[in-house]
Amino acid sequence: LSIRPVLSDPEKQRGRSAAVAIAALVIAAGIPLWWKTTETYRAWLPAARISELEALQLELRVEVEVVFARGTLSPEQQKKVPASRITYESCCKSKSLCLVEADHALHTLTETSCGSVVIYIIPEASALLPQDMRVYVGRSRTALLRSQVASVVGAGLPEVLAALDPQMEQVLQTMSFNHQDVTAALTDRLRPGLSTRDSLADSMRAFKSSPGYEITFSLLNPDPKHHQLHWDVEAALDAYIYPLLHKMAPVANFSVDSQILYYAVLGVNPRYDASASAYTLSADSLAHVINPVEARLGSNAASSNPVLNFLLYVPDSLHSPLIIRNDQKQEVASNAFHSPRWGGIMVYNVDGAYGNDTQFPVDIAIDMSRVMGVFLSQLRLMLGFQQTGAPPGFVLEAAGREGVAEWELDRLLWSRSVENVATASASITSLAQLLDQIANIVINDNIAQQVASAVTALQAAVAELEAGNLALALEHSREAISASERAFFDPSLLHLLYFPDDQKFAIYIPLFLPMCVPILLSLLKIFREVQQHRAEKRAKRD
Repeated sequence: LSIRPVLSDPEKQRGRSAAVAIAALVIAAGIPLWWKTTETYRAWLPAARISELEALQLELRVEVEVVFARGTLSPEQQKKVPASRITYESCCKSKSLCLVEADHALHTLTETSCGSVVIYIIPEASALLPQDMRVYVGRSRTALLRSQVASVVGAGLPEVLAALDPQMEQVLQTMSFNHQDVTAALTDRLRPGLSTRDSLADSMRAFKSSPGYEITFSLLNPDPKHHQLHWDVEAALDAYIYPLLHKMAPVANFSVDSQILYYAVLGVNPRYDASASAYTLSADSLAHVINPVEARLGSNAASSNPVLNFLLYVPDSLHSPLIIRNDQKQEVASNAFHSPRWGGIMVYNVDGAYGNDTQFPVDIAIDMSRVMGVFLSQLRLMLGFQQTGAPPGFVLEAAGREGVAEWELDRLLWSRSVENVATASASITSLAQLLDQIANIVINDNIAQQVASAVTALQAAVAELEAGNLALALEHSREAISASERAFFDPSLLHLLYFPDDQKFAIYIPLFLPMCVPILLSLLKIFREVQQHRAEKRAKRD
């Protein structure tokens, strides 16, 4: 026998009101509060501007100034063509003036901005250029071009420039950029069939664009008992490496250090060639040389910048002389080789210091001019300075002690700017697609700010490239790639830090279900009572 308490109508009404109030509070305040406090925070990203990056079109413009020397144009043509502010006689009066001095004189008289080119048109009969030389490109941003524009009778400015177009196009492709340079910079974003073999080789050899680089020069002494090596690396760096790095300051930051490693041997045993009376390293064995040596070099764990390694190896007396042979079994003149995106190794032979009555250890002073000449050439390749093939009739002046001509640096800046724009746009679009696919990754305000800064810098870089402002374009492109990498590699963008929706429900259901069951049962009971009360009223009316 069970005894159930009989509740009065006011008590029932209070119970129903309490159940409805609790349910209303849960639905109106509890669920929205829980939803708001557990949702993934996602700051606003400029999606429309990011989508425009996928169809980004680059237009590169070069500022070209054409200066006609006296005697190049006929009197009738001079009346139709605006007079130049610089004449041939004003800067090069002596016929015996050498080309290097003429290039320096033209450079001091002409103000050239980064990325611009000045072409001086000289008469065909000029004695400044040898007869077999059609174009001379100096160390600055100026070029001398022998032309026959005076033979175009009755020509005005459009006709004269049209006659010069093919020659000037060759000059610009040599001094500024060409299709191969742009293709090499965009190799990672092109389909395999669109990149040429040369552009692919150039892109694989050089380091990719980076805000900074670490350069290490190492002297390997495998047998300190037989020879004591002395190298004045500080003076050599001042004379050969630092001038180039100073020129490269707009491109990246550089850190240079040096070290001496004792008892460091190569990873392969050289073979003795009786015909050459020397030990040899073949081209197929060079790949096995690096790995054992690299373990001794150490790593710069404090920096994420790429490391360029340059190793000078002095063979011991038992394996001296040691020569390197290429794929054609021919001796390499520099006795050195380089590994793409890693560095270079040079073998320095000192077999002449040994004799029958030699007292060990032998003091050996290394000729740093010969060593740094090789390392400088390898460094240029690693940094992206391509081997410029001069067209027939072109003569390119050597870079000199600075290691790079101004127009060579401009060519690299064009490539780096294009590469930075392509890399930053790819990073931003990839990040946006990733965040769209995974909705429960938090996008904090710092990431949103970095993405917005990268997009703004990208648009500014593209605008400066179209305007021909190379220096500003490079600066904005570096800002874009720096901001895009900070956003892309932000530690907070880890999907594993956040729960998927099914895991959220698995966690919250055991917490809220015991509380929700009485509320749901009370609401169900109230609903049934209301239906029963309506049915009784309907029956009374009937």
